[in-house]
This record gives sequence, C-alpha cells and structure tokens, in this order.
Amino acid sequence: MKEAYVLANDVTTTHLHDWAKAHAEDMVADVAMLVGHETPSRDLDLLDTAAGAITAWMRERLGEPDRLVRHKLAGHGDAIDVTYGDPDTAGVLLVGHYDTVWPAGTLAEWPFTIRDDGTATGPGAYDMKAGLVTAVWALRALREAGADHPPVRFIFNGDEEIGSPVSRPIIEKAAATALSTLVLEPGVGWDVKTERKGVGAFTVNVSGIESHAGNDPLGGSSAIHAMAELIPELVAAQDHAAGTTINVGVIGGGTTRNVVAGAAHCVADVRASTTAEADRVAELFASLEASDPRIEVEVTGGWNRPPMQFTSVSRPLWEMAHDVSAELREPLEGISVGGGSDANFIAALGLPVLDGLGASGGGPHARHEHIVLADVPDRAALVAGILQRHLPQD
Repeated sequence: MKEAYVLANDVTTTHLHDWAKAHAEDMVADVAMLVGHETPSRDLDLLDTAAGAITAWMRERLGEPDRLVRHKLAGHGDAIDVTYGDPDTAGVLLVGHYDTVWPAGTLAEWPFTIRDDGTATGPGAYDMKAGLVTAVWALRALREAGADHPPVRFIFNGDEEIGSPVSRPIIEKAAATALSTLVLEPGVGWDVKTERKGVGAFTVNVSGIESHAGNDPLGGSSAIHAMAELIPELVAAQDHAAGTTINVGVIGGGTTRNVVAGAAHCVADVRASTTAEADRVAELFASLEASDPRIEVEVTGGWNRPPMQFTSVSRPLWEMAHDVSAELREPLEGISVGGGSDANFIAALGLPVLDGLGASGGGPHARHEHIVLADVPDRAALVAGILQRHLPQD
C-alpha cells in the first residue's frame, strides 16, 4: 500500500464524525433490519433472502454500484461483491460476513432490542451485522460530504462462521489487488484487532480390534484405551506462553460395556499465534501412534485459518487508523485475540489488513451479544477517515 496520504476537499474527520452522529438513528435502524433477517450458515434459503435484502439496502444507501456480482457458491450463501468507483483502479477492500451462528427461529424469542443501558441486543447484532452497517455508512458519509476517496469494494460472504470454505479464494483474489483491506468484524471495546490466532480442527480416528471383555480380553485391542494414551500427549503439547492451545472438545467410541472397543474418535480445537507453532502442532498430529501396534490411528482435518501476525506490511494501515481515531476521540490500541476471521487469510498472503473495525460491544456467539449504541456513528466515522486517507499525495 502507499505510504503517503492527504485529506481531500477540506473534509475533516470532525466533519465526518458530526455527520455520522446526526444519522445514528438511521444506522441503528439498519442494524435492526439486518438482524431481522435470520442467516444461519447452513440455511441456503434464508441466506439467499438476506443477500437480496443486503444488495437492495446497499443500493438504497449508496446508489447504483459501478459493479455488482453475487458469486453463486455451491452449497453455501452467495458472496456479495459490490464496487463503488472504477473497478479497474486499485481501491480499498471492505470485508464482512452476513451469516451467523444462530439457528432459524432464534429471532422469535430474542428480537432486536434497544436497552436502557445504551446497548442493543439481538442474534448477530455484534457478530457482525453492525459491522456491515459501519462499512456502508462510512462510504455514505464520504459521498454525502463530497470527500474524494479511492474506489471501495465490499465483499460480504455467507460462509465465514464455518470457515469461509468457498468464499476464501474470492476474498484473497480481491485483497491481492487492493491498496489495503479493512475487515469489519467486531472490535474489542473501542480498539481494533491487529493479531489473531490461527485456528485448526483436527479429528483423530482410532481403529482397534473388538473382542469379548470377559472371555477374550487379550484377543482385542481397545481403541478407547489407545485414545486415552493419545489425549494426554496432545494436551501436553500445549504452550500457553507461546499462545498455543489444544482443546479436545469431543470424544466418543465403543459399543457397549463388555466389548473391547473397536473404534474411538476425538475432535480437537487448536489455536496458535505463530506459523512455527502451527507447523509444530500439525507435525504432532501427523505423528500420533498408539503403543499397541495393532491399533491404527488416522488424523483428518487441519488448519482452517493461518495465524494473523502484525507485520511491517500492515503497520502503515494501523498508523493511519490510529491517527484517525486520535482525532475522533482517543488513540487506538492493537489487540491480539484467539478467534480467527477472514483477516487471517489476507495477512498470511503478506498483504496489509486491519481487523475489528466493526461494532463495539461484546458477547459474540452468546445470548448476551450486544452493541454499544454510542459507538455506532463513531465507528462509521473511523472507517470513513481511514478510507479518505488512502488518497496519495500529488
């Protein structure tokens, strides 16, 4: 990305902030509208309806785009790909997702609600439908103010909560041609995310030999007993100081009490802060062996998202965001978190990216999920200011 930036048309960050605050109620209404569309990652009908509503909403708020594509992805929600400005000129990529972890029917018992404590709650409000609103209203603020800005490309995918298995190539290709990428996942308080752990899901399948536990205990070889050997090996490989965790969250096997178990399995969630640690853990899973040679061990799965590390490539983008934030209200802090996002893919390509620019609030994937209403216009102004500073000096 370019290293020198200037403001244009004398539109200041304060001007953008004042405009955003004047439209705060409309922004919150848009969050309520998006939350009103249930979007579980596996429900293609609901995702399709929501994608149509999102594209219509973007047209209403921003006008007709210069380019709009709904990428049809087999078995998954569409990736909405919208550009304002010359599609052939390098611009800024804004990435977000419209799918949520909440099943259909959740909204009936937990509707979008504005609370007396200055927060609003509802399924997916924080993670991350308010982030989509932040992105769209940031560009609208610039357009309404008459401020120059680079082309802005939005990609909103419908499979992020299950690891972006089909939209990932679309996002990576778009990021490769962008000046930089802003990911509108939720922030941490007012702060943004500069580092994320890599995320892995490994399944260990153990095949043993069944036999009668009483009449022929030595004729069999227990898959469950072998698994009981392997799990402590996995747990011992954790390195909390290095940011590496291994959690065996699912385990099963066997058929009944008096049968030596012929099969067992476990599923482990793995997080790592560095590529070196991710490689070490992958090698561990690949080398797993039981002490009984009659036992077969098979490992499937792997790393879903590589670690997102803060590098010199993203530092100019971070400094830009820091400067805008200082003008708005206070300097930013860069936060490292354990969860992954689409920012992990972009960082792993060595491209400039900043994450956590969406809503302030808390409780992602939990019933206490909420957004801080006062921060909704502030976040839009922050993103608008970052976009504006992507204009190069003459």
